[in-house]
Amino acid sequence: MSQRKFAIVTGASTGIGAELAHIAAQNGYDVLVVADEPLIHAAAEDFRSHGTNVDAIEADLATFEGNDALLAAAKGRQIDLLCANAGRGLGRGFLDQDPAEWRRVIDTNVTGTTYLLQKVAQQMKAQGDGRILTTGSIAGFMPGTYQAVYNGTKAYVDSFTEALRAELKDSGVTVTCLMPGPTETEFFERADMLDTKVGTQDKDDPRKVAETGWKALMNGDGHVVYGLKNKIQAAVAHVMPAGMVAEQHRKMAEPGSGTE
Repeated sequence: MSQRKFAIVTGASTGIGAELAHIAAQNGYDVLVVADEPLIHAAAEDFRSHGTNVDAIEADLATFEGNDALLAAAKGRQIDLLCANAGRGLGRGFLDQDPAEWRRVIDTNVTGTTYLLQKVAQQMKAQGDGRILTTGSIAGFMPGTYQAVYNGTKAYVDSFTEALRAELKDSGVTVTCLMPGPTETEFFERADMLDTKVGTQDKDDPRKVAETGWKALMNGDGHVVYGLKNKIQAAVAHVMPAGMVAEQHRKMAEPGSGTE
């Protein structure tokens, strides 16, 4: 009997990552899930309800060591699918941010993600098969007033994914970037943005966002933006002068804007 396909999902304790792990398990994948908090073990119990094998590891994916621990937990199995969803946000004015906090955003979203993608993509190219989904953001199209570092990291993820996809053309490995807008997760609480307009407004359903990403991943699409409103925002950001986009972002992310 053939071995089941194997998926790794990062940032899987809550939000979009948890929903991607559910979908992978529902589609018959054995799943290895990771997050930087103990909650990942409780989440893994939920994923096992779909009748597949689920392993969980708590690791800090902002570090090479954390990513190496994740890969070691795969125990040499062929990785058929990677959902590189782990990410960290940070709101408020850049000049007021603790350097350790903005560095952690960069180390998680950029450095750790890049390292993991390189390691997994090397393996997938050698085996001639594999699917990769990154979680970028429409924030990557916008100068992020009061989210300057975060938006910059998502611009990197959006761009890097497209470049990696082109490099892996005809290799049997597909690379897809999911670009959500504001989604109902713990992101805004963790980023200290609950007093902002974007933090208090209605947001997208993480299950629907994950389903959109999964469909694009299975189709081998280059990228997908979830939702009509987000697609319009992304299109406008491409044609509007950067200064105007930055001012629009200020209205959404400035501290206190959610109490007006």
